[in-house]
Amino acid sequence: MRKVCCMLAAFMLVTLVLPAQDYSKDVKDLDSIIEALYGSISGEKDEARDWNRFTNLFIPEAQLIPSSKNAEGVTGYRILAPQVYVDNFGKRLEKDGFYEKEIHRVTEQYGSLCHMFSTYESYRSAADTEPFVRGINSIQLMHDGERWWIVSIYWLGEKEDNPLPEKYLPNEG
Repeated sequence: MRKVCCMLAAFMLVTLVLPAQDYSKDVKDLDSIIEALYGSISGEKDEARDWNRFTNLFIPEAQLIPSSKNAEGVTGYRILAPQVYVDNFGKRLEKDGFYEKEIHRVTEQYGSLCHMFSTYESYRSAADTEPFVRGINSIQLMHDGERWWIVSIYWLGEKEDNPLPEKYLPNEG
């Protein structure tokens, strides 16, 4: 019991001493929220991520939906809440090193509704020159009158039999 009381007192002291992070700049406009999304998951090997920053980008009911083909060639998916994504993949991203960067974006917006096709490349380190994977994040966002929220991200990685279309790649000229 004494140990529990000491731990509770220490937690309360840390909570009072450490100010809450202000993530308002991350959600003020579309560029900022996408920069925060990629920035919050990216970092060098053994570098901690700010998972509070990551989860702050999403509505409470948000869905992260990775999609891929299985060994039989059937396309499937998983639906994860942002915190489940952190719980399942966060430590691995930190342990192995992971950088994801946007290389092209197509945006469609109508009022508070926004959809983006955000083409990405993934690296193990910022020093890497060749990505180990590329793909497209289909990102749905909502503006509630005060800030942007990510509603869902559905993504598919590029495969040899399914290359990224030219229209979703940066113009080289």
